[in-house]
Amino acid sequence: MKQPAVNIKNKRASFDYEFIETFTAGIVLTGTEIKSIRLGKASLVDTYCFFSRGELWVKNMHITEYFYGSYNNHSVRRDRKLLLNKKEIKKLERGTKETGFTIVPVRMFINEKGLAKVVIALAKGKKQYDKRESLKEKDDRRDMDRIRKNY
Repeated sequence: MKQPAVNIKNKRASFDYEFIETFTAGIVLTGTEIKSIRLGKASLVDTYCFFSRGELWVKNMHITEYFYGSYNNHSVRRDRKLLLNKKEIKKLERGTKETGFTIVPVRMFINEKGLAKVVIALAKGKKQYDKRESLKEKDDRRDMDRIRKNY
């Protein structure tokens, strides 16, 4: 039986940040966490990444407790380690040293092998006028689609 595609997005991230470069990282999970993700019970709202002892961690990622889990259930908002190769970690670490840059999880998905992956982006925060420009572009796109649909 084929599993439904899991594609959890952080929609707020593209509004608040301008993505410079993206990376796909593995994520270290426990048994009940991967089961909850496969059911789509996760959220990337208010998540961010940080470095600790040369390793990249994601903070504040919400993965709901597994319904059928017993005393083995995980804590909902624990820090989770991200898996990248050394070259990618060094690149991200250099990028975050610059002022105004941060690492933001953009999307979580399950790959064809059944492993949970997180797409993270080296991002720069948008100013207020950039956000207004994004909203304007979104409205224009919606209007164009509406006009195209009517013809």
